[in-house]
Amino acid sequence: MHVPSDAAAVVALTAVGGVLAVSVVPRFRRARWLAGAAVSGVLAGLVVAGSSGLLDLWRAVGYAAVVVLLATGTAVFTRGPGQDAVQAVRSRLLFGVPWGTLLVAGIVAGFYTLVQRGPDGTLLVVPFISWSYAYPLGVLTSPIAHANLGHVTGNLIGTLALAPVAEYAFSHYPTARGTAAFGSWRTNPYVRAGVVFPAGVLAVALLTSVFSWGAAVGFSGVVFAFAGFALLKYPLATVVAVAARDAISVFWRTLLEPVTFASASQSFGPPWWAGVAVQGHLFGFLLGALAAVAVLVHRDDHPNPARVWLGAVVIATSLSLWAVWWYGRSAEYVLFRAGGLLLVVVLAVVFAVVAGTHGGVTLPGRGGETTATARKLAAAALIIPVVTMAFVAVPVNLTTVQDANVAQSAVSVNGYEVTYAENATNKRVAAVDIPYSGAATNVSASGVIVANPDRGMWTERVGTDELAFRGDAAITVGGLNWRETVGVHREGWVATGGQPVYNVYLRPPDGGSLRPVFASANRTAAPVLDGRHVRLNADAGQFSLTVLRNETALATTGVPAANATATAGGLTFEHTAGRLLAHTGNTTVTVAHSESYD
Repeated sequence: MHVPSDAAAVVALTAVGGVLAVSVVPRFRRARWLAGAAVSGVLAGLVVAGSSGLLDLWRAVGYAAVVVLLATGTAVFTRGPGQDAVQAVRSRLLFGVPWGTLLVAGIVAGFYTLVQRGPDGTLLVVPFISWSYAYPLGVLTSPIAHANLGHVTGNLIGTLALAPVAEYAFSHYPTARGTAAFGSWRTNPYVRAGVVFPAGVLAVALLTSVFSWGAAVGFSGVVFAFAGFALLKYPLATVVAVAARDAISVFWRTLLEPVTFASASQSFGPPWWAGVAVQGHLFGFLLGALAAVAVLVHRDDHPNPARVWLGAVVIATSLSLWAVWWYGRSAEYVLFRAGGLLLVVVLAVVFAVVAGTHGGVTLPGRGGETTATARKLAAAALIIPVVTMAFVAVPVNLTTVQDANVAQSAVSVNGYEVTYAENATNKRVAAVDIPYSGAATNVSASGVIVANPDRGMWTERVGTDELAFRGDAAITVGGLNWRETVGVHREGWVATGGQPVYNVYLRPPDGGSLRPVFASANRTAAPVLDGRHVRLNADAGQFSLTVLRNETALATTGVPAANATATAGGLTFEHTAGRLLAHTGNTTVTVAHSESYD
């Protein structure tokens, strides 16, 4: 989001001019008049900048919409019922500001900007993924690291929407009657806002990393914990916050991209629901709910169970907790939508019972019968899946890399091995044999592979289809204080009536020459010239042409350079305008054309 300096100057001048013009009249020297004049000046400046070409017209319209939104929102919350809402917020949050939320969001944004993103714009991800318990750095950093800009933006927006509700429920000020705000460090609002709440959030973040099933990265587990915590105390406010998350996302995208031009494009990944870390999200959601239960029990609070039930259904559905999936055969994925919906219903019922039950249930016990509250039973229903998921996570994350040797032509960078392979078996294996886990680990990979046995890492970073579409890729590896980028390049020919023949090359970080690392299978073109076929060959970074008669090789020659010719097996080959032509007598056919990339 870049505003040209000339346009910014015009907007600033019109805003200042509007304030000065209003302040000339004494009766208008009030905050609301001056604020209105400033907003009007900004809007006038945007009109001038947009109409004069200093600022793109649609960008000016987008900025104006956001300015009006902020101005009207400020007006609504500074008078009448809105003012009462602000006072209610100030009664629980220090100066009415969710300081803990802002601090946590700053940590996440700072890690992405200062640690992951390099001065040259490259993004470092692989060392910050929780590959294995044997790699503590990944476990510690994975909850605050992110895979790309969209990933971190989505989680930051979710945090800014949901965390303030959770922080409000937590409260910077003590809620127990008769407790002084500054009686001890536990009740000190500055400590609660700046230390206790952020520390609790980071502790939850670490738990979501430690007990995730497999390699994970991102803050989304904590975002779901905010939702689970806030839901039990303020269910309807949490529903509004989830809706606000989508609204904030629209506003942000408008600022970044007021007009979007799009066309049909090829997809290289699995279906969207197969990218949902449903176990990590559910684990965070239940952790937040358990923390809320502890607070409710401590404060003897009983929220409205009907509201909690409704909120749980809406929120669990909106946040895609129903998207329960697992691996199928080969590159297939299976979505258990019915089971996911049942999960949502069960969560809603358990949350409602936890929220508002006062009665007891008689249970048999030693020495006679005992009475347990339904709330405790419902809380146990939350604890059991959390403990189960944590128990399963331990052997899952005790992974190692088996037979990590990759191709001799791979590029080695401080323990990392970068190569290209097709139909390669995943070398990450569990240190403990777990039933049914083979579907998740025995998945073949085709594309650019990055391996590092010391980090328990073996992963496909760029798929074959994506590289075929783009032609080039950059793989960044590194650590906390270093990074290197390995270049990947593909060149190929498409046999007429057949499939591509291609070589894949790697460029080391030192900028050396391209190193061939993979050659595809050979392909035969469909045209027949005087009883002869032409086969395209890829080998060791080179391309050649073999003339065949009755599947017997007559002669082989290299693919001629652009605008040059070569002869083999009685055929003359010509390379012109990205096509390979074969001539014999008065007959000329195209046997191949070069691959094109986006």
